[in-house]
Amino acid sequence: MSNHNKWLLTGVALGAMSLSMLSMLSTATQAQEADAAVSAPADEAIQEVVVRGFRKSLGMARKLKKESNITADSIVAEDMAKFPDLNLAESLQRLPGVAINREGGEGRRVSLRGLGPDFTRVQLNGMEVLGNVDSPMDSRGQTSRDRAFDFNIFASDLFSRVDVNKSFSAEQDEGGMAGTVGLYTSKPFNYRGQKAAFSLQGGTNSSTKDFQPRVAGMYSYNWNDKFGILVSLAYGKRKTEEQGYNTYGAGTQKATAANVANLSAADRAKAMNGELIFQRGNRLSVWGSDQERLGLTTALQWRPVETLTLTLDGLYGKFTNDRSENHLATRGSVGSTILGTSMAHSGKPASAFAAPSLVSIQYDKYNSVIYADVNNTVFATETRRQETESTFNQVVLTGEWKPTDKLTIDGHIGKETSDYDIPISDKFYTEAFGGLITDYRVSSYEAHNTYKWDTTDPNNYRAHEIDFSSTYQTTELENAELNGAYAFSDNLTLKAGASYRGFTNSGVQYTNDDVKKAEWENGTWGTGPDDKVNAYYKIFDQHKDQSWLIVDWDKALDYYDVTRTVNRVNSSAYEVKEDTSAAYLQLDWRTSLFGKTLRGNAGVRGYETELTTSGFMNVPDKANPGKTKSVPAVSQQTYSGTLPAFNAVLEISDNFQIRAAAAQNINRPSLGSYALNGSVSDDNGFVKVTTGNPNLTPYTSDEFDLSGEWYFGRVGMITAGVFHKKIDGFIVTQTLKNVPYSVTGLADNLASGVVQTTNVNEYTRPINLTSAKLNGLEVSAQTDFFFLPAPFNNMGVVANATFIDSETGSGPSKSPIYGMSDVNHNVTLYYETSTWGARVSSNFRSDYTIDSGGFNSTQYIDAAAFYQVTPKIRLTIDAINLTDEREEQYNSFNNGYGEAGARRLWNSTTSGRTVFVGANLQF
Repeated sequence: MSNHNKWLLTGVALGAMSLSMLSMLSTATQAQEADAAVSAPADEAIQEVVVRGFRKSLGMARKLKKESNITADSIVAEDMAKFPDLNLAESLQRLPGVAINREGGEGRRVSLRGLGPDFTRVQLNGMEVLGNVDSPMDSRGQTSRDRAFDFNIFASDLFSRVDVNKSFSAEQDEGGMAGTVGLYTSKPFNYRGQKAAFSLQGGTNSSTKDFQPRVAGMYSYNWNDKFGILVSLAYGKRKTEEQGYNTYGAGTQKATAANVANLSAADRAKAMNGELIFQRGNRLSVWGSDQERLGLTTALQWRPVETLTLTLDGLYGKFTNDRSENHLATRGSVGSTILGTSMAHSGKPASAFAAPSLVSIQYDKYNSVIYADVNNTVFATETRRQETESTFNQVVLTGEWKPTDKLTIDGHIGKETSDYDIPISDKFYTEAFGGLITDYRVSSYEAHNTYKWDTTDPNNYRAHEIDFSSTYQTTELENAELNGAYAFSDNLTLKAGASYRGFTNSGVQYTNDDVKKAEWENGTWGTGPDDKVNAYYKIFDQHKDQSWLIVDWDKALDYYDVTRTVNRVNSSAYEVKEDTSAAYLQLDWRTSLFGKTLRGNAGVRGYETELTTSGFMNVPDKANPGKTKSVPAVSQQTYSGTLPAFNAVLEISDNFQIRAAAAQNINRPSLGSYALNGSVSDDNGFVKVTTGNPNLTPYTSDEFDLSGEWYFGRVGMITAGVFHKKIDGFIVTQTLKNVPYSVTGLADNLASGVVQTTNVNEYTRPINLTSAKLNGLEVSAQTDFFFLPAPFNNMGVVANATFIDSETGSGPSKSPIYGMSDVNHNVTLYYETSTWGARVSSNFRSDYTIDSGGFNSTQYIDAAAFYQVTPKIRLTIDAINLTDEREEQYNSFNNGYGEAGARRLWNSTTSGRTVFVGANLQF
């Protein structure tokens, strides 16, 4: 059955369940109302029901959704430091259509309605922001530069509300094709008089077994809504550890006769013909980190007259992450690490380095090797250290002025800077020699290594290589916006506005690789004092399967008298600048259709962006034949467009409404695609040019939404909706052959004699080429069980599911959109009284593809509970990842988008369970 049919049938089933639930709840609601009408005396006012806690936050979020003119969902904190999850990304995953990825067991990035993090715009207090960290794993995009926002920069305690806008309106900034996530910090005018809150938690993780403190506090004072000040702080410190089995990928390699002498004739033939697929870098891996997170907010509000409110928000965030990375691996060549690198180049006699020899081998129907027993292969340990730091600063001044009853003017001006620095990213490799049994027969996503040598004996190792690296990235955003709204009547408001947004992203890398490598390789292997590791080794015993030798960095550098130095890599330096001016006109209206209220908005937004990209091109160095040098290159372009948008809500009754939306939107290309870095070469008349493409245009989309929403009870809600996006301009890498050099837009003579009329044999760059279609179904339901007898009426449930079908490309290259899970669902079951409460949540994300591979499905289970000691003191316990879920990443060497068996292990890791206990105090 196709994915389309699977999610469609599942959606129909859930829709039927929703209708059944709707009928049941409708009957219960009517009965409850009838009972209340009978039992309540005519002259007695009905007593107000006070709703608190998690249930209260659900009701507040429901109210925001119901009253919105666009398709949106919200999460509202019940009070300061009471956000329903420890991480904003983990909170967002509870909403329909939202999926996240994780690092070290903690939510990091958000994908919305099937589109990846690059397609989701994030705003903080109304201003667009960008903040990056990275992944410790190369396969997950280490040191990547992009437009995605990393939510693990901030603790959730700093925020009071999160909105997810899924449909587009003209008053929104263009971009963020998947949607816009709006983050809001607390304001002093939200509270009366003096308000203070303090939260203290302590926890641990089953893998790290460390103590993890978390502290949050807030103080606010409001002088009669004339002037107010609020400050808040959140601090946390924790260790994380991901460990498991890791590879570099897969490849084929032709074996020699000496490699396969012990195999059968049929297996020898396959191996020597290069038909077998071997995993590269069959390695045990542990990624550890020491994290420290600090966040500070301030808010000043001034209301000099009743009609004017000014708000000055400031936010500072700092996230430091000192990481260690340790691997025990077979040393990789292009094809196979088992048949790979020979050590016969060293000073040790060649007879001691017999060719790697396969004792026995098994492979599957895809010719992928799933079991291999090998002698005389090469191993390496990698000891990596990293220091990373992300700092975030934002200041934004917001104003709202109502000079007349009909006219409202608002706007903001602000600036954000975000730096992501990796001043230290160093690797120390050692080498060893021995035998190995590697076994994938249990599952293509699981493997086990058996080492036929002592991995903890320093005499089996020699020093091989030291690599030093540093990376720096900076982002700046400047934003100014002015809006006006004129109400002709209660039912008709004209809105107009203009904005400016300046965005700059730049970065550079520094390296110093192969330190002392030549000296160690030219010596006698393991016999000279210079390559022995005995003086500075340590035994690493944190992996559950095996212990091995790593190095003590300080002792090693002191032993070799090496001073850490790095050199600027000019070819890595880049800068992308976008200056965008925009304006919009929008009409908000409320009217009647067939006696029912119809409300919504219609408008158009226009934008113009001037793009400047600069970088370096690697070109032949005329003064040093055979070598290259880097020369600067700059490009500019301007593009513009208009985007219509329409949103409407038909209120069938007080409790049921139908919502529709249609719009066009854009998404600007990735920063890496824009960057001009590349190369020009002339190899005896064969000219090649490889470069980024600053002339890329934004993706464009036609978007449609249709949904129905039924509201009942105190927090009850059932919604179902479909959405469609048709996206043009997806970027692919294209190579043109035999084109004039003039089409590259580059200057003459970057390579000697290469001018505008020169024939370029191969020109490779990213271009806007493919289109994509995306269809989705969202269903959600939430209610407390008011229709059940006590004590079960204190229970409640929140559930949602999203089903997505997408395709991009054509013919053999057709595939789902990268990063898209076709099924996401969430369920939270809670029980809550005024004294105590508990809830357990499940989040499921189906498998999804990325370039060169993908991730298998995951299901995370979290839980939380509280006990209200007094009205102002609450004790809490939070448990994250109760099942210690395994993250499985696969490579697609076998083009394994179809049969799961065609996929091969890339990473398989677990990160442990985390539990926090604490207290929350309100003053």
